[in-house]
Amino acid sequence: MSTAAESPTTPPPSETAGTNAAFKDDDVEAVAYFKEAHGLIKHQLAKVIVGQDQVIDEMLIAIFTRSHALLVGVPGLAKTLLISTLAQTINLSFKRIQFTPDLMPSDITGTEVIYQNPQTNEREFKFLNGPIFANVILADEINRTPPKTQAAMLEAMQERRVTVGGVSHKLPEPFFVLATQNPVEQEGTYPLPEAQLDRFMFMIFVDYPSMQEELEIMKRGTGAGGGTPRAIMELDHILYLQGVVKRMPVADHVFEYAQKIVAATRAKSPQALDFCKKWLAWGAGPRASLNLIMAAKAHAIVRGQIYVSCADVAAVAPSIMRHRIIPNFAAQSEGVTSDDITRMILEKIPQDR
Repeated sequence: MSTAAESPTTPPPSETAGTNAAFKDDDVEAVAYFKEAHGLIKHQLAKVIVGQDQVIDEMLIAIFTRSHALLVGVPGLAKTLLISTLAQTINLSFKRIQFTPDLMPSDITGTEVIYQNPQTNEREFKFLNGPIFANVILADEINRTPPKTQAAMLEAMQERRVTVGGVSHKLPEPFFVLATQNPVEQEGTYPLPEAQLDRFMFMIFVDYPSMQEELEIMKRGTGAGGGTPRAIMELDHILYLQGVVKRMPVADHVFEYAQKIVAATRAKSPQALDFCKKWLAWGAGPRASLNLIMAAKAHAIVRGQIYVSCADVAAVAPSIMRHRIIPNFAAQSEGVTSDDITRMILEKIPQDR
C-alpha cells in the first residue's frame, strides 16, 4: 500500500478531457491512474472511517460520474464524518447544511442585500452566496425541511445554478450533493417524493459495522485515533477523470442488459417479469438505465478495467434501483422490499458474455 505522503502519478491531461470523444491511449493510462487514486483515497479515508467499503465505492462512483447520492442510515454510523473526510481527501471546498423545519430556500441559495457603494454613495443590490456555493455539499437530514426548501435544493442539483432576483448564478464545478436521511424517525419529517428521489444516482444504505469493525471504532474513538487524512486529488484531476468516464466505451450487449433490467420493472412492457407485475406499483424510468451505464463505467474503471461488463451493471444495480421501483401493498404485506425485487431480477436476467 502506498504511503500517505504519496500521490498517484497524474496522466497528461488531454485536450478532449470532458468530451465524449473516442477512448484514446492516454485515457487507457488514465484508467491505471484512476485505480491507483481510488486505492489511495480509500487508504486515507481508512484513517478516520472503519469499514464501509461499499458505501465509499458508491460515493466515489457518484463523484466520478458527476452525480449525487443519498445516504440512508440510523444515527451514529458516521455518515456526516465520512462525507466531510471525503471532501478533505479530494481537496474540494465543502459546506454542510443542516436541514431543519424552519430552513428557508434563501438560507441555502443565498440572498440579495442592499449595498451602498462607498465611492458613489449609491445603493444597489448585491448577491451574497449561500452555502450551496461549494464543490461538495452535505445536505444533512434532507427530509427534515419543508418541500419548498427541498425543491430549491433539488433544483440546484439538477440545473447546477440558482436564480435569485431574476438573475442566475452558476454553481462551481465540480458540484456534488451527498445527502443523508434518517429512516428511524418519521414524526416531523417531510419524505422526499419519488420524483425527487430520482435525481439521486444512488440511494446508499449505511449498515451497522461488524463486530470487529465496532471494536476498532471503540478503540479509535477512545484513543488517539487513526491519523489525519491527506489530500490525494485536486479539482483538475476530478474534472479530467469525469471526462475519462464519459468516454469509456460500452458494448451493445451491456446496453441491452441494462435496458432489460429496467424494462423488467414496467408492468406494460413486453419484457416485464411476472413477479414485478405482481409486486410493483411503479417501475423505473429512463434515468435508471442511464445511471446504470454511467455507474457501471466508473465501477469498471476503479478496478482497472478498460471495458464495461454486465457484471459491472449488476454490481451497481441495487443502489440505483432501490428508490426507483415502488413496491405495492401486496409486496409490503408479504415483506418484499425493492432490494428483494432487484435481486430477483438480476437472478432472472442472464449476463451475456
